[in-house]
Amino acid sequence: MTARTARLSCLLVLLQLLFATHALARAPAGPAPVAGVDYVEIPGGIPFEAMPGKVEVVEVFGYTCPHCANFQPVLEPWKSQLADDVQFTALAAPLGGYWIPYARAYYAARTLGLLGRTHDALFRALHDEHRLPLSRPTPQEIAGFYAEYGADPQQFVQAMADPAIDAQFERVTAFMQRSGVQGTPTLIVNGKYRVRGNSFQDMLRITDHLIARERSAPGG
Repeated sequence: MTARTARLSCLLVLLQLLFATHALARAPAGPAPVAGVDYVEIPGGIPFEAMPGKVEVVEVFGYTCPHCANFQPVLEPWKSQLADDVQFTALAAPLGGYWIPYARAYYAARTLGLLGRTHDALFRALHDEHRLPLSRPTPQEIAGFYAEYGADPQQFVQAMADPAIDAQFERVTAFMQRSGVQGTPTLIVNGKYRVRGNSFQDMLRITDHLIARERSAPGG
């Protein structure tokens, strides 16, 4: 193989990879969103966890929030179709009071690798099955739920009390404050745009457009 042939072969592979990435990207539906109406630009906004070559979408949510529970079955199919260059990150909001125990449970479950099995199930347990109290659950009650999915109850209680979760709360709170989050669920794209929308489907439509904008931005 000559040097020129090798270069052409490499170029062809790169073009094929580029085409594959764009082929996997979902084409935004509907009209382009309008700033100040469909989304808010965040002055000096930065992603929560910047990853090279990725467009970050953050969902700020709470397990005890009924709107988040209703959003979850709409969100999951949308997430499953995201292209490989989109990084989705869910952040449990530490808003105080009855939000805190289940926020601690979320980060403990993430540390222990349990989220894939328990995220939807915890929403159902709280809002549909009413197997767990929305207010003032004990760590043991919460750990008992996670034990159904393979967790060691004592280990889970210890994970919920880990000081690392307090540090995570501080990071999430700072991100929410600089992003202007005022309620849940809230979607934020690349730290730059806080999504509005008049329905859950509209929020996702707007997010698709903002992902496409970031993908095509210089350096995106």
